[in-house]
Amino acid sequence: MADQIRPVNRPRLYEVIVEQLCDHIAARDMQVGERLPAERELAGQLGVSRASLSQALVALEVQGILSVRHGDGAVLVRRPVGDMAIRALREHADRLPEVIEAREALEVKLAELAAARRSDDEMRAIDHALDVMEAEISGGERGVSGDELFHRAVTAAAHSPLLARLMGEIAELIRETRIESLSQSDRPRSSLEGHRRIAEAIRREDTVKAGRAMADHIRLVSDVELLRAER
Repeated sequence: MADQIRPVNRPRLYEVIVEQLCDHIAARDMQVGERLPAERELAGQLGVSRASLSQALVALEVQGILSVRHGDGAVLVRRPVGDMAIRALREHADRLPEVIEAREALEVKLAELAAARRSDDEMRAIDHALDVMEAEISGGERGVSGDELFHRAVTAAAHSPLLARLMGEIAELIRETRIESLSQSDRPRSSLEGHRRIAEAIRREDTVKAGRAMADHIRLVSDVELLRAER
């Protein structure tokens, strides 16, 4: 039986923009530390919306090619090589659902254990992480450091060395999803509120509510543009 001809997969808009941005960096021989044009100007040059451009910039930030900071624009951190950025982008999109599944399996249980086992000092560490994230968001940032501190504090409060080790093994993959999620409009504030609900359940030593709040939080932060584009 002859093989059927497979349909050609059209590149998605964010992939096209990523490719154009990499071409822009190469054509201008940009060096590490240099800034790309302002988003409004860059979107105009590319003929795309700022929302689509923002998604492409975040994709390059996840790969460590750009650093995108409030007020500073996009700064080149590492020069892209050939078409590796596009391949890495597709691999990232492919593994996102698996990372989300792993987070649900590990972090819901960690929240439940933290509610049962946390000490007063560990509760203070969780509250400190909330304060850090609040300060970052109020200052116009996305709250990435506070978010990371929060989940690390919950993991520590669970007193489960094996689960902590498993979290460590996927930490870099979680970081990718964290940047992806917190780069979306209004997501930092809603993520912080989700953290507060988890923290309150842990404070009350309510294992059921802590696990449920963590599950709700992960479902919220897992709703990212990259996965919507894949549907």
